[in-house]
Amino acid sequence: MNTLQVEALEEMKTAIHKWFDEQENRKDVEGAVKRTTLQIGIFNGIMLDYRPGRTRVEMLNDGRNVAGKKSMKASPFTREQILHEVQPLLAEIIKEKLDKLETSPLINYRFILQGTFATTDGLVELTVLETVYEEKKRQLLERIHAYIEKKLEKGSYPTEPLETFFLTRHLLDPHLFHEPEAARTIALFDRIQELNKERVQVLAEHRRNIIRALTGWAEAVFLPHYYDVPRSNYRTNEYEIKPGAVLEKMNEPNQPIDLLLYGAVMIIRYEPNYSKYKGQAFLKIAMQLGSGKAGRMLKEGSDSFSQEDVHMRHELSECKANDIFSLITVVIHKEEAGAYERVILFILSLLRKGFPKSYKIKLKSSVREVLPVKGLAKSDTHRFFANALAYSELHPLLEEYAREAMEEFEWYEDTEGEKNVMPGSYAVFGLGLVAERYFPLVEAYMALVDDEHQLVQDKFTAAFAETHGVTERSIPALVACLLRSHDSLKLKIQPELENEDKLALLVQHVEALTDYEAERVLYPIWGKTEKLATLARKAQEPRKELLLRLLKAADKA
Repeated sequence: MNTLQVEALEEMKTAIHKWFDEQENRKDVEGAVKRTTLQIGIFNGIMLDYRPGRTRVEMLNDGRNVAGKKSMKASPFTREQILHEVQPLLAEIIKEKLDKLETSPLINYRFILQGTFATTDGLVELTVLETVYEEKKRQLLERIHAYIEKKLEKGSYPTEPLETFFLTRHLLDPHLFHEPEAARTIALFDRIQELNKERVQVLAEHRRNIIRALTGWAEAVFLPHYYDVPRSNYRTNEYEIKPGAVLEKMNEPNQPIDLLLYGAVMIIRYEPNYSKYKGQAFLKIAMQLGSGKAGRMLKEGSDSFSQEDVHMRHELSECKANDIFSLITVVIHKEEAGAYERVILFILSLLRKGFPKSYKIKLKSSVREVLPVKGLAKSDTHRFFANALAYSELHPLLEEYAREAMEEFEWYEDTEGEKNVMPGSYAVFGLGLVAERYFPLVEAYMALVDDEHQLVQDKFTAAFAETHGVTERSIPALVACLLRSHDSLKLKIQPELENEDKLALLVQHVEALTDYEAERVLYPIWGKTEKLATLARKAQEPRKELLLRLLKAADKA
């Protein structure tokens, strides 16, 4: 090697030694792996990113590490030199470090050094070293089998999400289990959910761990057999099928493709709305590979619901639901309350059994009602609930539906952008405008609204204020609406607030808020606080004191 190459190799060596020294100086390494028997080591590997003068080493992150900044210097190596000279030397350096740490909890049963190298021929990516510690692997497999037997097969108590995090990844690790036994793996994942079903938040965490493990396995292990999966940290993965790719053992049960289908349904049922495209993509991939089951699921929905759950037929109305596309097809045969009641009960039942809350309705009806709220999407879902709201006897049932449907970070599938609305919105808006008894429903709804991704509550707030004004009954709901408002909202209730009794009502509620919340409530009414201050200076008592109290509430610091 020439001088520049020797210096470059020393740069890589220094970066490697620095990373290992930092890890060996970590505190409480033993404690990290004592949290669960299912973790036998902390690190699976490292990524060496060589750029002259900017070389770095970091923890390997499932192959998704982002390349470092481009170097200002030219690389002294060719591609061939990296492959035949540098790689063996780096492998020797790493092996020397690892030999001293073989029994340390720092290192997992398997350790990899991946490398990205700048060369005169462009970037070169390769596995520099991969080593497996057979004794650690044997111990880990023993622990996995013991955990499954004790905690899942014979156990009857809830389990810990951390245990599920590791177990799911181990079961899908091809270096531990050459090919996953799909039926057994799915049964274990179902058992985890069954044991934790009483703890809603914890169950959601278990499900996230299962989904992440299945997604990682699909993209890193299963799909690469049939597809090129280019990874990007900035856009959605695109799957390009390889020429001649054919799914083997298509008609035999208990195949890995079943895990892909299971993962797809888990994503669609339990992930936020913005993630569900991936579940649908997995199903389309499986169908492209020849899976008849995937084709049926795309057409008819998953096997998660019985036929009675997803299909209702009556002389008044008819419904059919497909959870894969979050679609409910509704046909109203006779325009009367009973027809809509049957549909609402059908949807309620579906939601309570796990149907995606971010769904949409495809409606066939001769009636075209809309809510008296400007800016709402003119969708079939909107039209269905507006039609149903015309029947006052259905209002209690619509409230029941709304409380079941409302969920933060979910939106009806047929809305987007500025017209996004949380499930339950149309029922809440309609009920909130017709009767005071539904004001608490409006408050509950506003507490869940994601105001960073939903704007239409401003339109409802304007309609609510115009309909109900400022009263002792309406003010709590009005304040709840204003807490989710945006700067673009201009609420025309100043004339009402000339009444000192009504102004006092507003003051009472605003004083209970933080300064930020108070300012947010006041802005749609008066604009910037400077304008309110001007009004206060010119006002006479007792109005002057009330306005000053509002100003003080908005500036409690």
